[in-house]
Amino acid sequence: MVSGLEELARRLTVTFSTGHFETYYAGTHYAGPPPWDTGQPQPALRSLAEAGAFRGRVLEVGCGTGEQTLMVAALGLPTVGIDTATTAIEIARRKARERELEVSFSVGDALELGQLGEQFDTVLDCGLFHAFSDDERIRYTESLATVMSAGARLFLLSFSDRHPPGIGPRRVSQNEIRDTFADGWHVDSIEPATLTNTRHADGVPAWLATITRTRTPQAR
Repeated sequence: MVSGLEELARRLTVTFSTGHFETYYAGTHYAGPPPWDTGQPQPALRSLAEAGAFRGRVLEVGCGTGEQTLMVAALGLPTVGIDTATTAIEIARRKARERELEVSFSVGDALELGQLGEQFDTVLDCGLFHAFSDDERIRYTESLATVMSAGARLFLLSFSDRHPPGIGPRRVSQNEIRDTFADGWHVDSIEPATLTNTRHADGVPAWLATITRTRTPQAR
């Protein structure tokens, strides 16, 4: 049975459609940059980069204006960033030119990654997973499987259920992450982390999950 508090939290939780993200970046929904667009890489992912956790060809899904993608490209790794928001991709491409970094940015859907026709050794998800509905989570893992062979790793930074219920992105539990990636994946670790944003000076509680693809899909 769902409690009244849980039901209220469910109604307040925001899930984002493709067009909704574009309204944030284009300024038609929100004055100024979106709250998650801080102009810097998330510290949790920067720490991984500095530790050498990323390898091979790297894809960032839901890259926004590209700070994580550009950080990885600066390491010399071949890097691709995709986002559904055209305005965000235009900003990311401008940043790449200004910083003289070789990186590919394109408008794309994280639920249709097979359309890229590429394979990646490392995938980054910084604040995208918590925007999906239950059905979209299933589609998301299926989509990731089309670009990740056995041994490829996903680094997922998501809103945490340690953050109090209220307006904002869906709070995610460790069990939800484990259940979503139960078939064909291995959840190596889930660690407490912080998601920085422009609304909370100290950021918000997050989970940082490291997930390895354990099975390559059979050709159809």
